Amino acid sequence: MTDKTASSPGAAGPDPAASKHGAAGPRPEAPARLWVVVLAACAGQFLVVLDVSVVNVALPSMRADLGMDAAGLQWVLNGYTLAFAGLMLLGGRAADIYGRKRTFLVGLALFTAASVLGGLAQQPWQLLAARALQGTGAAVLAPATLTILTTAFPPGRARTRAIATWSAVGAGGGAVGGLVGGVLTDALSWRWVLLINVPVGGLVLLAAAVWVTERRDATAARRLDLPGALLVTLGLSALAWAIVRTEAVGWTAPSVLWPLAAGAVLLACFTAVEARTRAPLVPLRLFRRRAVSAANGTMFICGGALFCMWYFMSLYMQNVLHYTPLEAGLGFIPQSLSIVLGSKAAPRLMAAFGARAVALAGVVLAGAGCLWQSGMHAGGGFLDTVTGPGVLMALGGGMAGTPLASVAMSGVPHSDAGLVSGLFNTARTMGGSLGLAVFSTVAASRIGEGTDPETLAAGYGLAFRSAAGALALCALLALFALPRQGREGAGGEAEDATGASAHETPDAPERHEAPGTPNSRPRTAR
Repeated sequence: MTDKTASSPGAAGPDPAASKHGAAGPRPEAPARLWVVVLAACAGQFLVVLDVSVVNVALPSMRADLGMDAAGLQWVLNGYTLAFAGLMLLGGRAADIYGRKRTFLVGLALFTAASVLGGLAQQPWQLLAARALQGTGAAVLAPATLTILTTAFPPGRARTRAIATWSAVGAGGGAVGGLVGGVLTDALSWRWVLLINVPVGGLVLLAAAVWVTERRDATAARRLDLPGALLVTLGLSALAWAIVRTEAVGWTAPSVLWPLAAGAVLLACFTAVEARTRAPLVPLRLFRRRAVSAANGTMFICGGALFCMWYFMSLYMQNVLHYTPLEAGLGFIPQSLSIVLGSKAAPRLMAAFGARAVALAGVVLAGAGCLWQSGMHAGGGFLDTVTGPGVLMALGGGMAGTPLASVAMSGVPHSDAGLVSGLFNTARTMGGSLGLAVFSTVAASRIGEGTDPETLAAGYGLAFRSAAGALALCALLALFALPRQGREGAGGEAEDATGASAHETPDAPERHEAPGTPNSRPRTAR
């Protein structure tokens, strides 16, 4: 039985191969409607990623207004990212089962409501609870944003451009978080870094309700793997909690070792459950796909190395160079533009050189920027220790994100699109969360009790040198593990080294062979 509700001919019209075999494809959507869908999906992704970083420059104001201690302040960030990363796999599977549009709307509504609660919080626990609820809404929303695009566009140039826009907007959300947070905190109050989501979320909800077409896997069992979701969420959260604790107590403390061990055991139990359940949250067969496993592994390391860039750059500008929150936010503008430029340039480069080469070039460029940034010092200037290395890191990160997303989603059956999207977003977000914890510990080990600008700059520089080492490992993974696929052929479809379309894979829901090939007959989904 084929998955008719999930497939879409996109702007190119009905699938001629499907017509050849007598399968009537869905009615094609007008290009204008498709790009409204892109706008809605990208706006949702922008809000999700923005709220990872937008609170950074507002943290001192939050602490003063609500009387929070240092530990509570740290969990304003970690409560969001842990809920976001830990529940994203469940959100991805929910999108496949219950429909991408419905899941998108539910996640965005929850995210917007949590923003209201956080903006109106009067006690620290209210703010932390609202941030965790925001992360839950983001986990439901984020996988649906990518699957809405990959199921609305056919494989080829149009889908690649849509993914590039999605990558650029998502990366830009993280990049401009400091700017938005600084402007709102200085001009209004810290509450508006959360309340600004309300009008934007309302407009996106309206646009999505009107313009986005519902798609889901009609053959999927209408149930969620709740035991698997619970195990993976608790396991990832335990690991993240342990790494976050290392900044205060070190790696050998019992309060770190026990959560590390518990997280490892929970993830092992998760793997055992997924191998035996009839409707797993994460079918382990997906990791036998080289594109999925390699792209997610590369994104995990890349996200871990680059996510800390915005955090440490914000600290460097404010604590060492003594910029105001607004000045620090404005200082991120060149990086924000560069990451968008890199994401938008990636499709053209992929057409000429292939996805693997572009991803590798992006990782190497970002690593070079990290090495440059590691030379930061107390007497640094805006051009030589902020803009120059920041632009290089952002440009490389933008170049790497689009091909990695394209490779991860290439050839994925529509019935698994939400799940694979959830995996990719989980890899990026959990990599960023764990990476921030690790590199913060590295910086703290160098800074110690020092508070002078020279000591702080040395600690931040050590974190960037460590990130450069992680990106070197990431480059090796991209070079040797990513499949040789992703170059666009004349027909606009991604081709692998043999010239076969990347989306024509054995586990795709439909495969239409060219006339005259030995297997030119209709196939049905397994």
